[in-house]
Amino acid sequence: MEFVTETLGKRVHDPYVEDSRCILIPGPIIVGSGPSGLATAACLKSRGVSSLILERSTCVASLWQLKTYDRLRLHLPKHFCELPLMPFPSSYPTYPTKQQFVQYLESYAEHFGLKPVFNQTVEEAKFDRRCGLWRVRTVGGKKDETTEYVSRWLVVATGENAEEVMPEIDGIVDFAGPILHTSSYKSGEMFREKKVLVVGCGNSGMEVSLDLCNFNAHPSLVVRDSVHVLPQEMLGMSTFGISTSLLKWFPVQVVDRFLLRMSRLVLGDTDRLGLVRPKLGPLERKIKCGKTPVLDVGTLAKIRSGHIKVYPELKRVMQHSVEFVDGRVDNFDAIILATGYKSNVPMWLKGMNMFCEKDGFPRKPFPNGWKGESGLYAVGFTKLGLLGAAIDAKKIAEDIEVQRNLLPILAHPQHC
Repeated sequence: MEFVTETLGKRVHDPYVEDSRCILIPGPIIVGSGPSGLATAACLKSRGVSSLILERSTCVASLWQLKTYDRLRLHLPKHFCELPLMPFPSSYPTYPTKQQFVQYLESYAEHFGLKPVFNQTVEEAKFDRRCGLWRVRTVGGKKDETTEYVSRWLVVATGENAEEVMPEIDGIVDFAGPILHTSSYKSGEMFREKKVLVVGCGNSGMEVSLDLCNFNAHPSLVVRDSVHVLPQEMLGMSTFGISTSLLKWFPVQVVDRFLLRMSRLVLGDTDRLGLVRPKLGPLERKIKCGKTPVLDVGTLAKIRSGHIKVYPELKRVMQHSVEFVDGRVDNFDAIILATGYKSNVPMWLKGMNMFCEKDGFPRKPFPNGWKGESGLYAVGFTKLGLLGAAIDAKKIAEDIEVQRNLLPILAHPQHC
């Protein structure tokens, strides 16, 4: 069972683990090699702290590389989305494409010498109080072998979008056409001249509907709940940038009133299009409920022109048609579920109350959700996107550096 490696850690003989490898890691273990995990590892390395990144997929930023549609761009200007210690190339546009962002992340990993261990799915992570260390058990590799990594620190960087949300819809198993989540959608090429029902009106649902139009498909959009749609830019500046600037001087309710008035001037009355605005303003709703407003990139114009139909919540699905709660029935060739993602932390992190079992997010909201007990950290759960992840990555690296300087060198844990 003993295993020796010079790149990951030390040989450990562990009587409590059978038929597996057990590797002692002198620095933190980071679960996830998305932007949040890479940012944390880079910040740690800049402070002289090495780390081990575990990734279940075969590449960094697997969500971006494998589960996003082709036309995707960053919805916010690039300076709000850059990771710590390395800006975007000056040649990149204000809103980088998916391909440019992936290239940036790969360059980021190369620049800081970050080499995640791929094909390592974390099955369980728990804190061993007998020796004060984290034990992270993974499965993967060529032979699906089990490995246990041991460290003083564990950084959860699996993020808000680890697993697809697949809603329960009455009769959907009887539908004769293709049904796919947006994680499997690449472009509208395969849906030319088809009638497609898009379930969900967040940023992904709105943009997929627009993409379908551009490929001469006939999309319809299911809008279950109220939703705030804001212009991506107003007054020649990004709406997000204006919001962050105003929040430095005014209460959130005042900023919300300004955003809604400007949005009505730019976009018109969205209620008439079937997109009813919530009672809470867009920023206040984001803070209290975690609901992100939609930034319009051209979908509203297609709704106004009739190229995209809007339906309320669906009631049931039949073989070739769908019935909606208002009694309307329409035929469709395909269904695309733009129903989002969820955290998977409760599935593998055991025995800690830092994360809520219901939604897999830290119980403490931003800016206090980054640190737990016993060397446990969270990055990428702020509901503020890449900007929030960058903020937490810096805090985590600073905290671990302080702890490392105070603690004795990690001894060979024969007793663990």
